[in-house]
Amino acid sequence: MSTRRPDEPWAGFLHALDALLIEETTIHCLGGFAIHALYGLARPTRDVDAAAVAPRDQLPLLVRIGGKRSPLAARLGIYFDFVTVVALPDDYGARLIPIYPGCFARLRLMGLDPYDIALSKLERNQRHDREDVHYLAERVPLDLEVLMKRYQDELRPYLGRPDREDLTMRLWIEMIREGRPAE
Repeated sequence: MSTRRPDEPWAGFLHALDALLIEETTIHCLGGFAIHALYGLARPTRDVDAAAVAPRDQLPLLVRIGGKRSPLAARLGIYFDFVTVVALPDDYGARLIPIYPGCFARLRLMGLDPYDIALSKLERNQRHDREDVHYLAERVPLDLEVLMKRYQDELRPYLGRPDREDLTMRLWIEMIREGRPAE
C-alpha cells in the first residue's frame, strides 16, 4: 500500500534527515504520517510520530537534527516526534510494514499495521483520532473481529483504565458499523 516515493513536504524532510544520520536507523512510525504514507490519508500532519527507534542510541541525534526545535524543522515546518505516552498492542513489532522501502541510504521507516495504528489512538480518543480510525475502517477495511481480538489479547491487559477503553472500543465498533452498508 505504501507509495514508492514520499510526496512533498515529506520528501524534503525525510531525505534531509537521512543525509544527517550517521548509521542505519529504523523508526517505528504511527499516527497521521503513517496513515498518510501507507493508506493515503489526506489529513495534514506536521510530524513523524515514532514509537521506537533502533538503535536506541540514535534517538538523541534524531531529536537534535529533526525534532520540533531543530533547524530542519524550522526550515521545513515538519519534525520528528518521539511519542512516549501511547499504549501499543503487545506484538505490534511483528506486524510492521515498510514505508518507502529503498528510498533512503540510512533511514528505515516502518509503519504500524492498520489495527495497531487504530489501537494506538484508543486512550487519547480525540476527534481526529476517531476520524483516523473511521478512515482506516473504510479504507482497509478493518475486520472488527480482528480489531477486538487484538484489543482484548494485546492491549487491554496493559491499560491503566481498561473499563474506560472498553467503552471507547464499543463506541468505535458502533461508529464503524454505522458507516458500513447493512449486511
